[in-house]
Amino acid sequence: MNLSFKTNSRHGYSVKFSPYFPHRIACATSQYYGIAGCGTLFILDTVGDQIIVVQTFDWKEGLFDVTWAENNENIVISASGDGTLQIWDINQPKGPLRVLAEHTKEVNSIDWSQTRDENLLLSGSWDGTIKLWDIFQERSLSTYKGHDNIVYSVNWSPRLPSCFASGSGDQTVRVWDARKHNVPATVIPAHQAEILTCDWSKYDENIIISGGVDGIIRCWDIRKTGCCLLELLGHQYAVRRIKTSPFVRNVIASCSYDFSVRIWDLTSGHQLQMIEHHTEFVYGLDWNLHIPGQIADCSWDEFVRIYQPIACLPAS
Repeated sequence: MNLSFKTNSRHGYSVKFSPYFPHRIACATSQYYGIAGCGTLFILDTVGDQIIVVQTFDWKEGLFDVTWAENNENIVISASGDGTLQIWDINQPKGPLRVLAEHTKEVNSIDWSQTRDENLLLSGSWDGTIKLWDIFQERSLSTYKGHDNIVYSVNWSPRLPSCFASGSGDQTVRVWDARKHNVPATVIPAHQAEILTCDWSKYDENIIISGGVDGIIRCWDIRKTGCCLLELLGHQYAVRRIKTSPFVRNVIASCSYDFSVRIWDLTSGHQLQMIEHHTEFVYGLDWNLHIPGQIADCSWDEFVRIYQPIACLPAS
C-alpha cells in the first residue's frame, strides 16, 4: 500500500492514526506554511486504493498538532497558532465543542493520556509552559513551568502512570510527574541544539528517544541522565518528529526538514531504510496501532501519505 492525498493550499503539520479505526487518520494543516492564514483539520479514511475525506474542520489560525481521544472514537483535538486547543466531534461539523484558551503563544504539541478512563490532555507551547487539561473543564488543571524556551514536544508515558516527557528549545528533555507541579523528576541535557521531538519506548518504561535541530537522534535511559545510550546519524537537517514502533521493540521512525522519513534499528544503530517521497519539510509522522508496520506522514508539500516501508514488511 502506498496512498497519497493532497491537502490543497494547506501545509501538513501533524498526522495521527485513530486508536479505534485502523483505516482512519486525522491531519492538522495550516495555510502559508503556518506563518499566516487559517488552518484545516482533515479526517481521512483509506478505502481500497484511495484516501477519502470523512470530515473537515476549519479554524481561524494555523493548526500545528492533533490527537485523538482515547475514550471516545469521535472526539479529536487540535492545537493552534492562536494558543488555543479545539475539541471537535466528527459528527458535529459546525464548530468545536469547546475551545481551551490559556496559552499566550502558539501550541506546538498535544497528547491524550494513555489511560482510557481519563479525559486528560497535555499541551506544550511557545510560551514555555506545559498545561494539563480535563477537556470537559474550561480551566487547566495544572501548569508546569521549568523550561527556559519553547516547548516543542509533550508525550505521556505509555507505561508509567502520571508520567510525561517534554522536549524544548532550551536543549533539554524533562520527565515530569503530573501530580507534582513545576518539579521535573529528571532533566536530560540531551542536545546542543533545540529539541523538536521526543518519544517513549513502548516496551521499556525507562527509554526516551530525542531529536533535535542538530539532525541527531539520541536514546536515553531516564535513570542515567548523563549517559546517551545510542546516537543515530543520517538526517541532514532538523529531526522534526520521532515515533517508536508499537509492534517492534527496537524500531523507530523519524522525519526531518531534509524531506526524508527514516526507519532505524536501535539494537544495531543502523538505518534500515530512507523514504524520500516528499519535496518539502516532513512534519507529521505516526505508526498505525492496528496494522503492523504501516506509517502515515504529512509534509509542507501538501501531501499526506500512507504506506508500509519495505523495512517494516513481515518476513516471508
